[in-house]
Amino acid sequence: MPKQVRHKTRYPGVYWIEGAGPNGKAERIYYIMYRKDGKLIEEKAGRQYQDDMTPSRAARLRAARVEGKDLPNKAKRELERKRREAEAGRWTVSKLWDAYRADREIKGLKIDEYRFRRYVEPAFGNKEPKGMIPFDVDRLRINMLRKQGLRPASVYNVLELLRRIINFGVKKQLCQPLPFTIEMPKVDNKKTEDLTSDQLQRLLKAIEEDSHEQAGKLMLMALYTGMRRGELFRLKWKDIDFERGFIHIRNPKGGVDQTIPLNDAAREVVESIYQTDSPYVFPGRNGDQRTDIHHQVNRIKERAGLPKGFRALHGLRHVYASMLASSGKVDLYTLQKLLTHKSPQMTQRYAHLRNEALKKASNVAVEVIGQMKTI
Repeated sequence: MPKQVRHKTRYPGVYWIEGAGPNGKAERIYYIMYRKDGKLIEEKAGRQYQDDMTPSRAARLRAARVEGKDLPNKAKRELERKRREAEAGRWTVSKLWDAYRADREIKGLKIDEYRFRRYVEPAFGNKEPKGMIPFDVDRLRINMLRKQGLRPASVYNVLELLRRIINFGVKKQLCQPLPFTIEMPKVDNKKTEDLTSDQLQRLLKAIEEDSHEQAGKLMLMALYTGMRRGELFRLKWKDIDFERGFIHIRNPKGGVDQTIPLNDAAREVVESIYQTDSPYVFPGRNGDQRTDIHHQVNRIKERAGLPKGFRALHGLRHVYASMLASSGKVDLYTLQKLLTHKSPQMTQRYAHLRNEALKKASNVAVEVIGQMKTI
């Protein structure tokens, strides 16, 4: 290739050669020459049209380089390379989320994904945990509570997700821990749902009349066993021990596999289910694990005339627990095991029901003594 002709300008150290633009039209490509630490540096300043470069601008660029106010192109490229390398090694909250999500099957992934994209990522996506300060978290919490009108429970879930992601990174030695403790909003999450005898009868009738092959049976299993929605969705045929009469709950909320009884009512429900090629008892699309049945169970709930705030599946778990506690025949330790609660504190919300049952039982003695006095 022949050597291109250099055309001098009236500015010292600035010249141009002729090149071709994107549309094939000829344009000037300006270069500058100067010495730095005794070394001659020659580099491109820019193109006539694409970079809107002129001889005077090239001269000003050259002066800045000579005076040390601007770096040579090679030095800039080296800095950019180091910046990219440093960036690749930074475990930001967004990178930690990606690693956390890929590490294992995450329960509630759909809602966690929404919380992360909607609230966590805009505030902390590009930050490393070690660079965060309490004011950052305070600003997010206040923004969610006041400006966006979220309930304290929802704000708690978002901040808990942030804490969970960072704790995962610390555990995997990907990042340093937060230099402070996240202040969580106070939440009264001890909501206990119950149904009257009439409401329960209406629900059972609505389930019997519903045509969906899984919705009603899922609701009955929640009512008869107290299993959580996710546990029912993950339930596989191999987890049901028909011979010994037990259900094995894999990967429950508490983290440790549990075993609960397969009572007669639950056995009848399971035996009525048509078993397909899917390993799941309540399979979703294409036989994969089910992820939602919101609309179907709510339709049954509405047909039964249950309160609007009653949760169609988790509410039945509370009904199951309330019935056992109020019977007076089940102590709280046993109830804790049946509900697979991680700690007894979580079962305490039903203590008042058991206490009422015990009061009624103690009154039986009073009635017997009273009858003896009249004899």
